[in-house]
Amino acid sequence: MAILPLSRFIFKPRPSGRQAIRTIDSATDRSWREALRSAAMVASIRDMPAGIRLFLVYALLILAGIGLSLRFVVDQAISAPVSLPGIVVMILLAYTIFTTTLVLQRKQAAYGLAIGLASLTVPLVVLLAISPVHPALPVFSAAFGLLLFRGLLRPEVRGYLSEA
Repeated sequence: MAILPLSRFIFKPRPSGRQAIRTIDSATDRSWREALRSAAMVASIRDMPAGIRLFLVYALLILAGIGLSLRFVVDQAISAPVSLPGIVVMILLAYTIFTTTLVLQRKQAAYGLAIGLASLTVPLVVLLAISPVHPALPVFSAAFGLLLFRGLLRPEVRGYLSEA
């Protein structure tokens, strides 16, 4: 069994002549394609109705809250493999990710799911109103919920979410 030099596997030969020009052209084309793709993504975000943008902020807040609460859920899972808070958190996580994915794909089914996810602001306001938190927190949550519903119930949102 012959031992091959390590440099054969680490160093690749450099292209020369026309190969080098083709490599530079393909790299330049790739960077232009990536720039055009990111410009198209920025344009699609800019074309979104405000209600959809607000919904995406709401979905990210839910995902951040789930991420912060996972420590508590995992600690409970150590003592009992199945717990009610764990099931609720996992269902909320799946529902939020699925709805956000459909909204980003502009699917028609996302409209009802987004309204359903936004309706979770109602129990949040009630829960914050009866808990010992700063009095401005339930008011802020209620105002955010009203803005979210007002934004999602506008006709341009239904038109935006129109792909079958």
